[in-house]
This record gives sequence, C-alpha cells and structure tokens, in this order.
Amino acid sequence: MLHFDESLEKIAALTIENNKTKTLFLLDSLGYVLAEDIIADHNSPELPTSAMDGYALRYEDMALKRLKIANINPAGSVLKDEVLQGTCIKTFTGSLMPHGADTLIPIENVVVEGDEIVIQEAVSKGFSVREVGENYAKGQLLIPKGTKIDFPQIGVMSSLNVVNVLVYEKPVVAILSTGSELLALGEEQTNDAQIRSSNNYILEAIVKKYDGVPLQLGCIKDDKVSITDAVSAALEKSDIVVTTGGVSVGDFDFVKDVVVELGCEIVFKGVRIKPGQHIVVARKENKFIVALPGFAYSSTVTALLYLVPLIEKLQHGKSTLQQVKATLKEPFIKRAKKTEFTACNVSLEQGCYTIDFKDKKVGTSAILTNMLGDVALLVTSEEDTSKETGEEVDILLFG
Repeated sequence: MLHFDESLEKIAALTIENNKTKTLFLLDSLGYVLAEDIIADHNSPELPTSAMDGYALRYEDMALKRLKIANINPAGSVLKDEVLQGTCIKTFTGSLMPHGADTLIPIENVVVEGDEIVIQEAVSKGFSVREVGENYAKGQLLIPKGTKIDFPQIGVMSSLNVVNVLVYEKPVVAILSTGSELLALGEEQTNDAQIRSSNNYILEAIVKKYDGVPLQLGCIKDDKVSITDAVSAALEKSDIVVTTGGVSVGDFDFVKDVVVELGCEIVFKGVRIKPGQHIVVARKENKFIVALPGFAYSSTVTALLYLVPLIEKLQHGKSTLQQVKATLKEPFIKRAKKTEFTACNVSLEQGCYTIDFKDKKVGTSAILTNMLGDVALLVTSEEDTSKETGEEVDILLFG
C-alpha cells in the first residue's frame, strides 16, 4: 500500500488531454471555471471622471474662495463647456470631468450664494477625480484562465461587455453503491439483514457541493455480472465513475477485479490511511473510476480526499479543501500506524482554529454521525504519535 503523500502525488501528476469546454451566457457561468483569459480591451475609466457630487474647478482658483457656477454637468452627458479661470461647473458622481478642471470640491465643502459658490474647506489637487485607467488599463490581464467564476468576476466581465464566456464543463460523476443488503430511499425493508444506503446520497451531495454534475445510478447487487454491466454503462455516460463497496478482500468484493477487466489502468490500489485503505483509483483514457470503501464514514472521507481533486482537475479548478493549522483543546490518541483522518469539532477563537472531540464516537468507519456539526478532519501522518492539549496540528476544512 502507498504512503498517503505518494497517493496525492499520483493524483497531482495525472494529466488531462483536451478538457471539455463550452460557451455560456455570462450570468449562467456562475460557479464554472474560466477556460480563457479575460483581458481589458479599454481603459476604465476612459477619461477623467468625477468620483462624487461637487464642483469641478481649476485647483489654483481655490485661492479665490468665491467662484461663479458656469453650468451643470449631469452623469451621462457630454458637456462641451470648459472650466475657465474664476468659474466652476456643478458635476455629479460618474460624470466626465469638464475640460479645464483638474479638481472636484465636494458639495459639503461649499456654500451656494446665488450663482456662486463660497469655498469653506479646500481640498488637495486632483481630489475626487478618477484618473484614466484607475479601475483597469487596456491590455491588462484581469481574470486568468482557471479562475472559478463568482460575483466579482461576473461584475468585471459585465463592465467589459463580455456577453458570453468560455468555461470548462463540469464533469459528470456517475454514482454506484454495491451491496445486496442495501435499500434505496423509500424502498420497503423485508428482512433484518437489509440496511439503508446512505453512500450514494452523500456522494451525490459531495459532487454537487464541489462543482460536479451527479448522475445517480443507485444500488446494485453484489454479483460480478451486475457490477461489470453497471460500471461499463456508467463509463459511457460520465467522466468519473465512483463506486462504494466491493473493494476489500471478501468473497463478494468484485469491484477491483471489474476495473481491471474493463481495461482500465490502475493509478493506485490501496493507501495506508484510516479510514479507507482499500481505495482504488483507475483511469480509462480521460475518464476515471474511483472505487471507495463501503462504510459510510470511510467513503465520505476518501471521496473528499480523492474524488474532489479529480472533479477539480477535469475543469482546471483550484482546490476547495484547505489544510490549516489548529490547536488541540484536549489530548488526541493516535491509534494506527497510518495517516488518520479523525472527525473533530472546529471553532475559530481570536483568529485561530481550535479543535476538540466532544460527542465524537470512537469505533468503526461506519459512524457517519461523527461528521455532524461544525466539523473538520484532524490529519495525522503515519509518522505522528499521540498529541497533547495545546499542540498545533493539521486539519482539513471542507471549504
């Protein structure tokens, strides 16, 4: 079995040829990853512009204290009048600065007497004037390819009149849970050996949260023919097939054999982690199979560790999961010579993360309820030992 760090290196080293792209209307692109650089095709602003309501004037005329109001300059108008010596022009936020003016004095700094202003408080030269290119300059790279589109990107692109934008397609992730004992949502239980499937539903939620497109294919029986047919069909319809169960060493664990028989290249099989050591990652051309363990906590953790990075890789995205430092509020007992991922309660106290294990159960890798609450994963390497209160540790935040 691989060291955990080596498994991450293998995921990082995977290359994708010809990532799928499509063109979307700007407002439909929220949450997608840019497949092109966004470069300014003009200066913003193109001309000196007023940053607030006031009076445009020549800076040297402020010493006169009293100036004649020569005209008014609403936003959106093109004023031909020029500010001459001893005069000013009333100018509003967003208006082009009149020719001849280099400074704007705010309305609050003057008193109007008839057709004149009396300056009560002077300002510095160039005050409240937006210079050419203040926002961005023509030819400037504003948003690089590979950026996930959020509301700031929408705003900047709309200011550039980008109507349609090229993005990477979100990968389709087919989800299969194996196990003859599994019952789907709403399915009637007929004997005590049957259990409710949760893996396929939590995986669908993870895929949605981390920008994939889930294709829910439900539960399949523990027989090799059914698994082979289901995985083969899923590969045709998706970019990633994720399965749960059938990867251990039992008599009915067929998934790892099926992956090979379908002609997939094994990226790695087995990692020294707890939970989820029997994970398998394979690829077939630009498609991937991620075979996860059957226990709910195991499949959830390994999906975060390996499925999420593949979803991101297929659309040139950046990692949403963050590994940060935190302080232990109670001791931690290291239980395995593996890299462990332990559910913990996380809080932010005076700008620093702290963790504890209140109400977190110690047991098998089936305890999904440990993921409830404000949860992170404590990450301890196979080289680590038990930790004491106050020690700094690594935790994985879910983004």
